[in-house]
Amino acid sequence: MSKQKIHKTDAEWREQLTPEQYRVARQKGTERPYTGDYEQTWAAGKYRCIGCGQELFESDTKFDAGCGWPSFYQPSDHEAIDEHIDLTHGMRRVEVVCSACESHLGHVFPDGPQPTGLRYCINSASLKFEPK
Repeated sequence: MSKQKIHKTDAEWREQLTPEQYRVARQKGTERPYTGDYEQTWAAGKYRCIGCGQELFESDTKFDAGCGWPSFYQPSDHEAIDEHIDLTHGMRRVEVVCSACESHLGHVFPDGPQPTGLRYCINSASLKFEPK
């Protein structure tokens, strides 16, 4: 089952998002490590896309990777995210985007904890936390 795609003009995105959220989510930016609102948030709840509100991650899959960004070992639903090869900055990484609005979320790395062994390293600026 594919997610319905959300399309907005650049002006609509700029009106909806703060300048930092726009830079990260729409221009594939990265917030500085240890500066994001959710890097040390441990309350129970859900993390939603800042662009469209789609649920992306649950708090019970969040862990402290010590990398400076919120880290999760799996998304709430694998259909909530899309992955793309990212060859920028002289590296080969896997970019993670929202499957509905294509907002840039961060990257996924194969160095996370079990049960998946994955670390979804996500920018706080791309997320909206919804407490339980």
